[in-house]
Amino acid sequence: MNKIAKYNCIEFLKSEGSPIVIVSVAEEAEAVLNACKENGIKVSAFCDNESRKTEKKFCNLNVVHTPALKKKFPDARFIVAHHNIKDCARQLDELGYNEIYSSLELLKNYDVAKYKHRVTQPYMASKILVSKTTHDLYFDESKTYLRSIDVMITTKCSMNCKNCANLMQYYVDAKNTDEKIVEAIELLSKNVDYIGEFRIIGGEPLMNKDWAKIVSSIIDKDSNREVFIYTNGTINPKEEHLEAFKGKNVNFRITDYGKLSKNVDNMEESLKRHGIGYRREVAENWVDCSNVKQHNRSPARLKQVFKECCAKKFYTLLNGKLYTCPFIANAANLKAIPDNKADYVDLFSEKENLKKKIKKLVNMENFFPACDFCDGRPNDPTTAKEYAGKGLIKAAEQTQERLPYTEYN
Repeated sequence: MNKIAKYNCIEFLKSEGSPIVIVSVAEEAEAVLNACKENGIKVSAFCDNESRKTEKKFCNLNVVHTPALKKKFPDARFIVAHHNIKDCARQLDELGYNEIYSSLELLKNYDVAKYKHRVTQPYMASKILVSKTTHDLYFDESKTYLRSIDVMITTKCSMNCKNCANLMQYYVDAKNTDEKIVEAIELLSKNVDYIGEFRIIGGEPLMNKDWAKIVSSIIDKDSNREVFIYTNGTINPKEEHLEAFKGKNVNFRITDYGKLSKNVDNMEESLKRHGIGYRREVAENWVDCSNVKQHNRSPARLKQVFKECCAKKFYTLLNGKLYTCPFIANAANLKAIPDNKADYVDLFSEKENLKKKIKKLVNMENFFPACDFCDGRPNDPTTAKEYAGKGLIKAAEQTQERLPYTEYN
């Protein structure tokens, strides 16, 4: 097994050598930095693929744009904090670096309670657990794992964003998804070795009045599951629902859209009162990627679009089908792209070799046919080689009407 990233890192990083850089400013990167300090490892900087994240410091250290690393650090040693260690290691390898380490050894005995973090303690504990497991599985090629699964429980939304990356602005007849959500989750779980996070999304998931029942069903099947509810802060959950999740692995990820998120303060107070983990973050600019249009790209260009995509591992479960990303999931659900079985796995229809077909989708390294209908979704549109969008745009710009699109029969 020849892996680019290495496991044993502490002794190598404690010794004299090139500067040390932590890869990505994900939530768990803060814990990686704390673990470095505990072990006498001096970190020089962070790096991240999103140039907008380099505009301010993270944990009092500078953040360098990853594609520009060679200018700042001709030689460096790297600790990958991001969950997608495979892509991070490959990118650094292509840049010419060879000292790349997983953060797994550093986080192995990390005590969350010892520190005050930028996010709540339960939220950080969940993130670290997922990160450790996905890094562990990186070193085991026999396993099929999903770092996360976006469980779409509704296409209804309390906002109407013109440039929603999940394509909610195209739904004329928005509704809750089918009643077999939990059954589909169990079928998926039986045919993969690990799912790190169950991310409950929409639309706005709290628009589905059964959202709490769905979350409870997921947790009740396996109390070790980590569930994250992605919400826009417009709807405050009922007290009885939050009380039921106390002490369970349920966290909220709140995006604060200012005046549009009219109940965000009440929601935060409710979550604090019930001891439920959460992260609240102010919405930044979005990468424009909501247009659905065929580009007629060559295979080489499609491969580049897929390589640069930041959402290609945002596995999405919608109406019993597993997709690699929310764009393909919703474009297919809207019939805005031709139906192509190469774009998804139908969990209820593919009874034979289901595990093999899921593994094939998860391990795809080239592209999916539906990628030709996407403008691309790179981490940083300014450095992308194959991107047809407008670049960074204002987040959550509202529209009064549903947007038109071409529907395929």
